[in-house]
Amino acid sequence: MRTAEDIPNHQAIVREAGRVGLRLRHSQPPAPGELVVATQVAGLCGTDIQMLRGLRNDPSPVIGHEGIAHVVAVGAGVPDSLRPGTAVVINPTHRSDSSFLLGHNVEGLLQERTCIPATAVRAGLVVPLDRPPEAVLGTLIEPLAAVRYSLGLLATGSPRTLVVYGDGTIGQLAVRAARRWFKEEVRTLLVHHTREGLEWSTRHSPESTELLLGGDDELPPLDEGPVAALLATPRDGTRNALESALRLGKGELTIDMFGGLPPDAATPLLPGVDLTAVRAANRAGHPVPAAFAEVRTAEGRSVRLTGHRGVGNEHLTAAAAELRRDPALYHDLVTHVVGPREAVQIMNGLSVSRRRTVAGTRLIKLAVRFAPAPPSPRESQ
Repeated sequence: MRTAEDIPNHQAIVREAGRVGLRLRHSQPPAPGELVVATQVAGLCGTDIQMLRGLRNDPSPVIGHEGIAHVVAVGAGVPDSLRPGTAVVINPTHRSDSSFLLGHNVEGLLQERTCIPATAVRAGLVVPLDRPPEAVLGTLIEPLAAVRYSLGLLATGSPRTLVVYGDGTIGQLAVRAARRWFKEEVRTLLVHHTREGLEWSTRHSPESTELLLGGDDELPPLDEGPVAALLATPRDGTRNALESALRLGKGELTIDMFGGLPPDAATPLLPGVDLTAVRAANRAGHPVPAAFAEVRTAEGRSVRLTGHRGVGNEHLTAAAAELRRDPALYHDLVTHVVGPREAVQIMNGLSVSRRRTVAGTRLIKLAVRFAPAPPSPRESQ
């Protein structure tokens, strides 16, 4: 059986002094209850970019919570379903243990070897993949799972119109997945926060999606039926998106605050509403059924407001199945596939600039490839 000791040192993309660098680190064997995974491919998400820019104070020196890995070593007491060679996706959010948040306060996947602590293994957060999607699409499993969660929340309002705010990975995934996971055909609008994003969507988004530039374009008249809004914005844009969404249509309105929120976030349009508490009420797929806040605007309109942090394992497995089912629908979202050394250059560029153009192409999802995992004992026989 191959173990972490087979590679005494491993490459890691490490944050230090406001930048990242490629460093060689000593590989440690797992303690009882722990396991070590080898990253096959890892993605960079919006919260990762916020950390690179110093907009979040998450302490982990190695970030990254999206991707596919293979188990390479297990400690005593780890279930047989996680034997070496097993392809896995890691659920980054623990339902009840705030000490585990992969890539935020626990070292993440942007390295060749990552130790997953026993608390996450016991909670079942290492999810085996019997049939992983195509390798680079592994970077979309976790964000698509979060979109699956969001669309499930919004579907409870039986919307006839979906308005998605945000032109990054989440927004682009949402307009593709909506036609899969809403039971009936829904009119879909994608509101962009940059002209560059709008130009990219014009070439890539599904033809049925209506494209708008926030701040410049007036939202077209909406049907009288129920409206859903998905706020897939950076944390410094969520409140503005929320205030825009609160003016949508005249019928029933359900809003999911998918994007993060700054501390003590509030809006005069929802007097007395603790937005952070509403968003935090759903965590890692719990509770079931999900929590909604029935709130009232300053003008007296009733709104169903929700949010969520993390996903459940069922969302991850549904996302992996969707990526296997129709890879062509999502493949163009992985715009850049690089090795660790080039990833360092791109990440350092993103840390000092809000521009998302890399090598002449708009960055939607960056996939970082690491060395292939060692074969399982069965494969090496």
